[in-house]
Amino acid sequence: MSLLVAQDLGIAFGGVVAVDGVSFSAAPGQVLSIIGPNGAGKTTLFNLVSGLYRARRGRVTLNGEDVTGAQPQVLAAKGLSRTFQNLQVFGRMTACENVMAGRHLRERRSLAADLFRLPAVRRQNRETRAAAEELLAFVRLGERGDTPAGALPYGALKRLEIARALAPEPKALLLDEPAAGCNAVETTEIDRLIRAVADRGVAVVLVEHDMKLVMKISDRILVLDGGRPLAEGTPAEVRANPDVIRAYLGPQHGREAAHA
Repeated sequence: MSLLVAQDLGIAFGGVVAVDGVSFSAAPGQVLSIIGPNGAGKTTLFNLVSGLYRARRGRVTLNGEDVTGAQPQVLAAKGLSRTFQNLQVFGRMTACENVMAGRHLRERRSLAADLFRLPAVRRQNRETRAAAEELLAFVRLGERGDTPAGALPYGALKRLEIARALAPEPKALLLDEPAAGCNAVETTEIDRLIRAVADRGVAVVLVEHDMKLVMKISDRILVLDGGRPLAEGTPAEVRANPDVIRAYLGPQHGREAAHA
């Protein structure tokens, strides 16, 4: 059963149509990758689904509920989380504090309890820290919890951002180019992590340009071109599709895909 469903989404900026009639569905425990050339509308599609943009047409459902046009914070509370192309970490906070910040939707909040520092507040803080430490261990940053985020290497920051996105316990996770700028070793870590997230039962939707990674971990792939869907299928089907090869993969990406 699909958990996150987008139907016939479309948006234009002035006279430029950025997304036109795009549909997809993502199931728990599966990885759906969205690929296409620069300007194909991939990040714009993510912005529509995650509530940053309001679609001109179309519908989004999450866990069977129509959430079309819902604000990002509402979607996050309902189980949709995402990362961005550019790192959005708090450099002066520790790795653990970054993940704790992403946990606030799961906390029980009370103005009176916070003002008077009641025992319930201290207990809540301990629970939040324990959950954050567990996620840091999951992304293989368990020994770096007290390290300022700004002192972490780039690949670790990418994993830290995923840990923070997992902090509110999402049912669906949108990852926007999680391996961008990573070296081969860092990309392997991201590869392993994405598969491990899906194995937890999360529906993962991935935008990524690394074709080796995409072909290796994806259950299904949606190809966009000029804001429109070009093809969809398994990695083997997409890899062999002549329209995809002509519009996007080409010789270089085609070789990467073939050796994935």
